[in-house]
Amino acid sequence: MRADRREFLLAAGACALARLPRSVPWFPASRAKLGPIGIQLYTVRRELARDPEATLARVAEIGFQEVEFAGYPPGAPQAVRAMLDRHHLRAPSSHISLQAMRNDWDRTLEAAATVGQRYVVVAFVGVNERKTLSDWKRLAAEFNRAGQAARKHGLRFCYHNHDVEFPLLEGEVPYDVLLAETDPGLVGFEMDLYWITKGGKDPLAYFAKWPRRFPMVHVKDMDSTPQKSFADVGTGTIDFRPIFAKAKLAGIQHYFYEQDETPGDVFASAKASYHYLRSLSF
Repeated sequence: MRADRREFLLAAGACALARLPRSVPWFPASRAKLGPIGIQLYTVRRELARDPEATLARVAEIGFQEVEFAGYPPGAPQAVRAMLDRHHLRAPSSHISLQAMRNDWDRTLEAAATVGQRYVVVAFVGVNERKTLSDWKRLAAEFNRAGQAARKHGLRFCYHNHDVEFPLLEGEVPYDVLLAETDPGLVGFEMDLYWITKGGKDPLAYFAKWPRRFPMVHVKDMDSTPQKSFADVGTGTIDFRPIFAKAKLAGIQHYFYEQDETPGDVFASAKASYHYLRSLSF
């Protein structure tokens, strides 16, 4: 652009702003907010075991629109789906055991599809499964096979982290090994924002290095004590705004609030956390 034309446009813009009445407010660019907010039902596992129907009703009353199971309530998958429908809830995901993946995979996938899920997630691997780097590579190969079978059912296989995946093992980070050794078309990752932080890693660095690999996140907060215990979301030390601002880069589709242990009323903590997340902009 020629200098005289640029100066003319700048001057014209300045004049136009000068003519605006003082009563016209200046609005900053709109900020993003979260879509549907879910809850990992492990948070209310004791209540769910006592009374599944009442627990789902309380969760829906708070405002949660999605739930993630960590084991289904008693009954056939069709009955679980009907219970969700009664409370206008969706269950896009469920945690399953490594043993279910190995020994009962077809039935697990069929149940997940009936309940209405899109994802099945291995939530944890025991210490005897992860002693060496070769163990992690073997798990990655198993996850690829599980992901291939899941895709035939219209589902996506994912892995959920704790903090055991982040200390160096034989000079490498096991979580990085899983990401590198799994097929992005077959295996996704549900990032637990508390555990990755406790493991000393930065979620943003993983989003940048491994874009669109993280369709789900667990949103849980960490208190400021030396023990780094769980906290109601919004009262702890984790800054969620910059993490959520990179949701598109990460590939995040679902946000599940979780609190592994709650010293007081679990529903009060869930409600406080929900309202914080609902009000959050980034």
